[in-house]
Amino acid sequence: MTRTILITGGSRGIGRATAILCGARGWSVAINYHSDEGAAQETVAAVEAAGGKAFALAGDVAREADVAALFAQAADAFGPITGVVNNAGIVGAKSSVADLSVERMRGIFDTNILGAFLVAREAARLMPRSRGGVGGSIVNLSSRAAVLGSAGEYVDYAASKGAVDTLTTGLANELAGEGVRVNAVRPGLIETDIHASGGQPDRAARMGAATPMGRAGTAEEVAEAILWLLDDASSYVTGAFIDVSGGR
Repeated sequence: MTRTILITGGSRGIGRATAILCGARGWSVAINYHSDEGAAQETVAAVEAAGGKAFALAGDVAREADVAALFAQAADAFGPITGVVNNAGIVGAKSSVADLSVERMRGIFDTNILGAFLVAREAARLMPRSRGGVGGSIVNLSSRAAVLGSAGEYVDYAASKGAVDTLTTGLANELAGEGVRVNAVRPGLIETDIHASGGQPDRAARMGAATPMGRAGTAEEVAEAILWLLDDASSYVTGAFIDVSGGR
């Protein structure tokens, strides 16, 4: 079955890996990016090489108009949206709560909470059958940090992902009778460049060695869980959380 998947933050890391796996299924993928057009176009090429269709969409998930435009452009290009990967997120430098600035917290909360809610809200307006949609699956990207707290590092980031967990549970219950499933994946220590953006490029490898599995995970391993939730193989799963964290 052909599908139209919108992935926010799809130009790198977990979003990119998910887009490529969608392409390997022959699905059509709208890849949202914030500022790195080159990386987004490379991901488009990788999706097409894998067997899918793709195009890149610039937009800031924290801007209401941008989010509406993302969904409209994706549907115009590929038809009704059947899957949303609510993935865009940022992290700050290592810090205690006492030293967090208001500017940093606002930046993280705007992208990770407001952005996630705006994407979820647009999906909830367009995908339910009672609103003219065809149903489908929403996969929110949370984090094991939501459970562990990230004390001394990223408590603000962890709290933002806790909000994503609550969004997942509430929206899953709202849309369960509308043909739309809502689930979340909570990655642990995964080798992506988000750690470098927070000033700790070696964090996943360094801390991954202390997990029960003894290593960091890969973006592709997280993407496999996301693909399962997007696919009909998980047709009786909603409001669920899959931890991809090596046992941590």
